[in-house]
Amino acid sequence: MDFRNSTACDSVRLHALFAWHARRWRTDGLVTRVRFSRGAPFSGTCYYRDSLIYVNIGRENPYPFRFAISAAPTERHSRGWRRPLLYLTVPDAERLALFVFLHELYHWLAFRVGRSPRWKEALCDRFATLALVDDHNCKLTDAKGGVVSREAWDIGDPVGLLLRGPQSGAVVA
Repeated sequence: MDFRNSTACDSVRLHALFAWHARRWRTDGLVTRVRFSRGAPFSGTCYYRDSLIYVNIGRENPYPFRFAISAAPTERHSRGWRRPLLYLTVPDAERLALFVFLHELYHWLAFRVGRSPRWKEALCDRFATLALVDDHNCKLTDAKGGVVSREAWDIGDPVGLLLRGPQSGAVVA
């Protein structure tokens, strides 16, 4: 992975963090750039055909940092469907950058295995959240701050969808 960081985060540590979490996937040709955002607390962009991921982190974010994600399953209501928001808390800018990177990595991997990269926001958030909750002890809460049980959000199989993709050999290391 071609990696460059222009934020205040430690580049060696951040690259090692990204590489460790991407170790099971083929990331040859992937270019990752971590930079300060132009105003948003964070954002990410994936250019599929160029194999380019941008991770943007706000300069003024307070840490620990709590942000909304869309990892919960949809719920049926009288007027249609709704996806409740859950909230992930990360201790520092490195873990926020990791979340954004993993979210965008999932989009890129889905494209590489021949799946549509569109309409996968919840899967991308679940993929990233699994790593942050399991490996970094980040807390996932509801809108009121109550801890959310794993059964309430860890549905589907984001990794399995990649492994069962029509071109899964293109992404497995």
